[in-house]
Amino acid sequence: MRAPSEAELLALWERGRTRHPIDRALLLGGFARPDLPSSRLPDLPLGVINTALLGLREASFGPRIETYLDCERCGERLEFALDSRQLLACTGQGDGRSELEVAGFRFRPPSSRDLAAVAGEHDVETASRKFLDRCRVDGGNTAWTEDADLRATVEAGLEALDPMADIALELACDACGHRWVAGLDIGALLWEEIEARARALLTEVHRLARAYGWTEPEILALSPERRAIYLEMVDAS
Repeated sequence: MRAPSEAELLALWERGRTRHPIDRALLLGGFARPDLPSSRLPDLPLGVINTALLGLREASFGPRIETYLDCERCGERLEFALDSRQLLACTGQGDGRSELEVAGFRFRPPSSRDLAAVAGEHDVETASRKFLDRCRVDGGNTAWTEDADLRATVEAGLEALDPMADIALELACDACGHRWVAGLDIGALLWEEIEARARALLTEVHRLARAYGWTEPEILALSPERRAIYLEMVDAS
């Protein structure tokens, strides 16, 4: 997988900055997987999108991921590093099935379209029930979602079906000793890095355009090393 050029990165940032996070992830997933029609992306398993985003993140910024989370009990900030290659290797590629059968019901892996359908739901349990029921492929009423044990079995089965759909991290807080499991939103993480890089690039363009009168394409055509030297000279003048 190739990294976006600086011009492509700016174009992606410009197109995605006003979009919903789910749509941003699909935008980036479309760049990462140009072999797939954009119309198919919302219905692909979430694991396919997340795998593509991890690959794009590695190509663009390297395999090391430095991030942080706040302890859900005491609020202490935990800074830690991940490796995208290890995430892919440890999570695996699923159990080889395309569908899950539980208690006579059949389910498919969840997709971005399923996420979007419950994005506006404020009640977590209601959202979970709707989300799981959308993954059911044999139709019927929603009464089965009232059974908490059945829902838990379906959730576990879908996780085995598509492990990359929900990247889980086991965390421990050194300050209070609390342990919990948190999800890694690779789409949000990658977008934050793209936005930071885009704004840094625009700052460089702005400074060099003011100093030399060059256009944005002319500035981006320079290597990062040459731009850095020109910026040093601008600072020194």
